[in-house]
Amino acid sequence: MINTKAFGYINVLEKAADASWLRNEAIANNIANVDTPHYKRQDVDFESVLARELGSNSLVDMDTKVYKANLSHLKVGTYIDASNFSYRLDGNNVDIENENVYLAQNQLKYQGLIKSISQEFQNLQTAMKK
Repeated sequence: MINTKAFGYINVLEKAADASWLRNEAIANNIANVDTPHYKRQDVDFESVLARELGSNSLVDMDTKVYKANLSHLKVGTYIDASNFSYRLDGNNVDIENENVYLAQNQLKYQGLIKSISQEFQNLQTAMKK
């Protein structure tokens, strides 16, 4: 993370990419444990953490929200999803078809985040040349 407010968007994008990578690991772990009795699927919820940190005031522009955000609050980890729910007799709540959809969705999100980070750096390079 770059420790200056000038790189606010890049820092938020970096945190989002880290969370997406963590989600990818959780999904891969879910897929690997699809046949493990009593295993409960794991997930990562970065989006609600980010929304809570940025706030819901629609009168404040995104630049101001990102500038005022405390990025140290954007730490996320895995959680057990629907731990009391299981439609299978062995207590496992992983649905392989859903996990494959989540994996594809997360991979697209990660690729978009990496492209956005790259674009932000290109914008900074263009600004420095002028």
